[in-house]
Amino acid sequence: MTEPQIIQLPKICDPRGNLSFIQNGEHLDFDMQRCYWIYDVPGGEVRHGHAFRTQHELIVALAGSFDVVLDDGHGPARHHLARSYYGLYVPPMTWRTIDNFSTCSVAMILSSDIYNPSDYIEDFQEFIKLKSNGKQ
Repeated sequence: MTEPQIIQLPKICDPRGNLSFIQNGEHLDFDMQRCYWIYDVPGGEVRHGHAFRTQHELIVALAGSFDVVLDDGHGPARHHLARSYYGLYVPPMTWRTIDNFSTCSVAMILSSDIYNPSDYIEDFQEFIKLKSNGKQ
């Protein structure tokens, strides 16, 4: 996958409660190396925007809802996540910001690499410059 897209994950319906899952090699086009989650975000807060040079991500709303705003250098696109059986694939060199968190929401992020500060681009103007030069 090279473009951001919503991925439908398996959903096993059961009267005792539903179950969804993600497996390397089946639902992800990258090997997951890290999983982290964002929660207890105060109302009205925006999670810091950034892009990764090489990392791929899958973002899932495990609880509640939130918006992920993606920008590939040609303008933003807003994606509303509210179901735990949908994930938003975010390719490398895509600026992302998360906002509009509902009460008690939990955002789970699966990443293709371990935490590496040098992979982050945290300045939007630098990101745009890199994109316009065709660099990753």
